[in-house]
Amino acid sequence: MKAIVYTTYGPPEVARLTDVAKPVPKDNEILVKVYASTVNRTDAGFRSAEYFISRFWSGLFRPKYQVLGCEFAGMVEETGKGVTTFSKNDKVFGFNDKSFGGHGEFLTMAETDAVTTIPEGIPFDVAAAITEGAHYALCDIRAAKVKPGQQVLVYGATGAIGSAAVQLLKHFGATVTAVCNSKNVELVKTLGADTVIDYQTQDFTKTNNLFDFIFDAVGKSSFKQCKPLLAQKGIYISTELGKNGVNILLALTTPIGGGKKLLFPLPTINKKDVIFLKELVQSGAFNPVIDRKYNLDQIVEAYKYVESGEKTGNVILRVAE
Repeated sequence: MKAIVYTTYGPPEVARLTDVAKPVPKDNEILVKVYASTVNRTDAGFRSAEYFISRFWSGLFRPKYQVLGCEFAGMVEETGKGVTTFSKNDKVFGFNDKSFGGHGEFLTMAETDAVTTIPEGIPFDVAAAITEGAHYALCDIRAAKVKPGQQVLVYGATGAIGSAAVQLLKHFGATVTAVCNSKNVELVKTLGADTVIDYQTQDFTKTNNLFDFIFDAVGKSSFKQCKPLLAQKGIYISTELGKNGVNILLALTTPIGGGKKLLFPLPTINKKDVIFLKELVQSGAFNPVIDRKYNLDQIVEAYKYVESGEKTGNVILRVAE
């Protein structure tokens, strides 16, 4: 089968299209013919190993799993003899940041893992973008214990994580102030943001509002910068480690005393989470934002665009027609 393979850590050019063996499902697994995947921060982070700590999961000296692609959407090609919840030709989507595989024509997943059927009427390229950004956002929203009526600020509201966060926060009843660039102000309004701050013309730190939760979905602010904007027991979460990994230290120290604090939850996802996101898509409460679409042989170009910091929402990788 065709797949994007990387055998060493490094820049986008280490990823190349080649032929690899088609996987065989175990008794508890499904074999999925992949129609669409995404190219995202998770894939780029594991490929580059910019944060050395990622190698403790992906392989210290070289990648253990050489076909990336944590998100996927496709059709069940074959089921293991122990599988009871999926059948051949079921349309499915899911997330796999353990062994990946979405950047290849076929992958295997245990039926109990983070995979479920695609909502009726949702195309593969949209289904492929449901999980990555949304599960990061969901994890942090849950960690902050957001309640209806709370004031929340989302910095970086147009990436895969931020655009999902705005929609999920509105679903949970929060009042959302979103920070984005000029060209995406109208888009962010359509996502449900109550107030939009254009960081190219306004300084978001000059707002007079206080927030119960500040969520930096792109990792470009700091706890020090945002602390004056937090309510008395406000919570700050960033998707990045911060300068010199300071967010890890602050996550250990700021909760002491019960005042303003920084949290750094480790993201997790399971089948229940994927089903929950599916239900939000079905109800119209969540729609993943799609930016560009690339073919398999354009993987280097796709990675470069994702890492440029210019993307809006999700970048789709077409694997099959």
